[in-house]
Amino acid sequence: MLERVLTADQEQILADERHELRALEQALTRAGASREDLDSLGRSLAQLDQLFFLVVVGEFNSGKSTLINALLGQPLLEDGVTPTTSRIHRLVFAEATSRETDGDGIEELRAPIDILKQLQIVDTPGTNALDRDHEALTQSFVPRSDLVVFVTSADRPLTESERAFIESIREWGKKLVLVINKMDFLTTEEDCHQVEEFVRTNCEHILGFIPEIFPVSARAALAEKLARDDAATADQSRFSALEEYLTRTLDERERVRLKLLNPLGVGIRLGESYTGTVENRLGLLGEDLQTLDEIDRQLALFGEDLRSEFRFRLTDVDNELHGFERRGSEFFDDTLRLTRALDLFNKERIQAEYERKVIADTPRRLEQKVDEIIDWMIGAELKQWQSTMNLLHNRKAPEEEGFSGALGEFDRNRQQLLDTVGRVAQRSLADFDQRAEARRLAESVRAAVAGAALLEVGAVSLGTLFTLLASTQVADFTGILAASTLAIIGLFVLPARRRKAKADLSRKIFRLRTTLLDTLTDEFDRETARSVHNIQESVAPYSRFVRSRQSDLETLRDEITELAGTLATLRSRIEAL
Repeated sequence: MLERVLTADQEQILADERHELRALEQALTRAGASREDLDSLGRSLAQLDQLFFLVVVGEFNSGKSTLINALLGQPLLEDGVTPTTSRIHRLVFAEATSRETDGDGIEELRAPIDILKQLQIVDTPGTNALDRDHEALTQSFVPRSDLVVFVTSADRPLTESERAFIESIREWGKKLVLVINKMDFLTTEEDCHQVEEFVRTNCEHILGFIPEIFPVSARAALAEKLARDDAATADQSRFSALEEYLTRTLDERERVRLKLLNPLGVGIRLGESYTGTVENRLGLLGEDLQTLDEIDRQLALFGEDLRSEFRFRLTDVDNELHGFERRGSEFFDDTLRLTRALDLFNKERIQAEYERKVIADTPRRLEQKVDEIIDWMIGAELKQWQSTMNLLHNRKAPEEEGFSGALGEFDRNRQQLLDTVGRVAQRSLADFDQRAEARRLAESVRAAVAGAALLEVGAVSLGTLFTLLASTQVADFTGILAASTLAIIGLFVLPARRRKAKADLSRKIFRLRTTLLDTLTDEFDRETARSVHNIQESVAPYSRFVRSRQSDLETLRDEITELAGTLATLRSRIEAL
């Protein structure tokens, strides 16, 4: 256990580190971090309770297995010119040599070798092996390592795949030692110098610093160890510098320091990664909010435009009523006069003339104007649904906006919600029957007019309203059938009845206008509110998700950022040990 070799200060740092990393683990879990990343962090935490963990990586045929055999002083691992390491090997100390493969396919080699008392060594398949599973396993061990020994070959140093792998090591913040193996393949000192300089320059470019670099011949070093002839082969292998670094420079104090730094590098890397991912999601939600605001803005304008256009269209209805009143007034002026006194006794003739000259096609024209308003209203509602649909559709694919990878649950939830809301809106649009909607609204308007008591004529529809007005009220308008003499009629009755008829007509038209226009206004206000409400209800789940997730992610971002800062402070404390 690590605690057995720690000072009081180191124990406090270890306790603080565990606390902060567990808090980060919980925050990343809430952030929907991938299982792989959470496992990497968990394994790094678990490594605090284990021996120093040295992981050897590199392409196949770079001599990794030979290098490890040279460190151990015996050929414990197979080597060759083909990818002989087909699985990961973990080398640990034991009193007797044995082999055992665990459930993950990792082969554990136990051997009574002194260096294994201080550290565990992991030999990995080549990073450029054909088997992608092997490469994934190799990369999964990097976050767990306390020290990474990267082996490249002098005859093909730092290939493209090796550079990419070194870049991934840098992202995890790992302590890296770079070994240039097979230096015995080079024939001159100038060649050796050029290779070393090439590796040094490229490492500085990739990592931003120059790691410890050791040019060696692992094959010569192993031969040296097996022959027990140090003096004869020391200059050929150049292995002693690497060995001294691993066995002497990495003393107990340094191993403790690296052991404590290891999980911090993983935690800081994940913290920075998921802070960026959360920021991306907040940016995405910010655009979602803009879309929702645009929908609200459009709905507000939709209501304003409808009311403005509706007032304009009502003037057509009002003009029809004014025309009706004007024709009625002219009819009474022309009819209720002494020269037509005898005609006034012919009720059927007067009624027919009234219907032809005054009523005419007013009911049809009024209904036509109302129907035109209804059709316009329904068409405007349909266009608003289509506009809302287009706005929602444009928010559907975050990957097209450059967001992918982590927080997959967030992406799935958001996408599923948008799909659901989109289907509701699409279904509403597909089910939007303009004719049926027009009939519904027309019936509502006509029912409201027919039920109005102001007209006191028992009208049941716009089509019969004026017919009843003429057929049942004309006698009341004129009242001339009771007149006894033409003189009395000419001097007193007709002018009085004419004034009364015109006043009655004007009063009833006013009531009709008030009722009809108020009814239309009320019905269209309700229809506008209904349309806006339906659209708002269709996007309400999306709106609630966006606003609640924005708040959650802002809190999460601040928490992860604060934890990453705390881990950076801990790293400074450890580096100062």
